[in-house]
Amino acid sequence: MLMATGRLGDKTVNRIGFGTMQLAGPGVFGPPRDPEAARAVLRRAVELGVDHIDTAQYYGPDVVNELIRDTLHPYPEGLRLVTKVGARRDQGGAWLPALSAAELREGVEQNLRTLRIERLDLVNLRLMDSEAEGPLSEGLGTLSELREEGKLDLIGISTVPTEVVAKALDLADVASVQNPFSILDQGDRPTLELCRERGRAYVPYFPLGSAFVGGPASIAADPTIAGVAAKHGATPSQVALAWLLSLYDDLLLIPGTGSVAHLEENLAAAELALDEEDLAALEGVEQLGSVEARMRH
Repeated sequence: MLMATGRLGDKTVNRIGFGTMQLAGPGVFGPPRDPEAARAVLRRAVELGVDHIDTAQYYGPDVVNELIRDTLHPYPEGLRLVTKVGARRDQGGAWLPALSAAELREGVEQNLRTLRIERLDLVNLRLMDSEAEGPLSEGLGTLSELREEGKLDLIGISTVPTEVVAKALDLADVASVQNPFSILDQGDRPTLELCRERGRAYVPYFPLGSAFVGGPASIAADPTIAGVAAKHGATPSQVALAWLLSLYDDLLLIPGTGSVAHLEENLAAAELALDEEDLAALEGVEQLGSVEARMRH
């Protein structure tokens, strides 16, 4: 039986939360095409019990945090707001590193200002594979200082290979790891297993596959996934999310969407019980993993 809740550090949250990246404009840049539709998704998420919302100041930039604030503030009791620092956007929308101590501090302060809160529930240090060795120690040190100052509660890391995760767990009290992982891209399974061994939350982004591997369309096209979905009267995306939930009790999902209908579909995956036959079949799904996906969050 699937656990309904999981642990995010010392906090208990529902295992399916909401990722807000898709609420910005195309390329996660600029305002959404339909701001009211974006606000409707946020309101409906909270109505349906979402208590873990993942965001970033550089989504937009600024746009998504402002949507969250304008729609949900004052925030419901128990709503956990998680953000990430370590990146910025240029005027053309390119994703650039922002990993100096000053940039990390300013990133946290910007999140606090735009979300209109005094303390963030969790801040992820967002790294890219090619950059991970150098800024890891300094970045974790800066976030630890900010935690001591009362600016944030928990520290996480994002977009890092397994060996760097292991180092991070030895350097700081890291509560969660956020990396790309889905039924189509299981390349990060060693990190998932490390999180299980160390009792840390694992939060896969691109849980329905990234755009680089076709996303939900590729999931729907897989005959095994489609077969399991037909058996249960579910959608292929629901099967892919339920499969993730079956892997580890503290695996927490943050699927994103700009559609209320898709939001409701995603959250309903928590009610889908896959049996042993289903899980055995799904282990054979063809992998379409993408290195590029790891460099775009």
